[in-house]
Amino acid sequence: MELWLQALLDSLLDTLALPRVGLAAVFVVALVSATLLPLGSEPMVFAVVKANAAMFWPVVLVATAGNTLGGAITWWMGWGAERVYERSTQHPPAQARALAWLQRFGARACLLSWLPVVGDPLCAVAGWLRLPFWPCLAYMAIGKFLRYLSMTAVLLWAFPALRGA
Repeated sequence: MELWLQALLDSLLDTLALPRVGLAAVFVVALVSATLLPLGSEPMVFAVVKANAAMFWPVVLVATAGNTLGGAITWWMGWGAERVYERSTQHPPAQARALAWLQRFGARACLLSWLPVVGDPLCAVAGWLRLPFWPCLAYMAIGKFLRYLSMTAVLLWAFPALRGA
């Protein structure tokens, strides 16, 4: 690798490791990863906690806040998309069953927003179905908090040599 590129990457990683910048980076990555963009926030969360174990709770809470806000944005994207799509289309049977399942569980289905692959679209579908925003947001926050808490704790337990100072 070019020397200047390596120096740039080292500088960027050093900057992101600082607690004040690290938390902002965790927030942004968690927010973006909760939209429909293919990005995972777990490596960033673990890297910051690895660099400084005392940051465990602030990182988990900031990641939860960013990921929940991203879920809220996705909910609103679904709400807006529904207004355009529903007027002109009928649902295939499998899609209709999934929508019926979500309507039956209501906002509580957003507890599953932490799941990989289906969690982010689930937030969009909740908006699509016009499930109540504030209860959906609360359930998203609970699910996402439990994910970050358990995922980070398990990684710290599984890789004890990687624990920060």
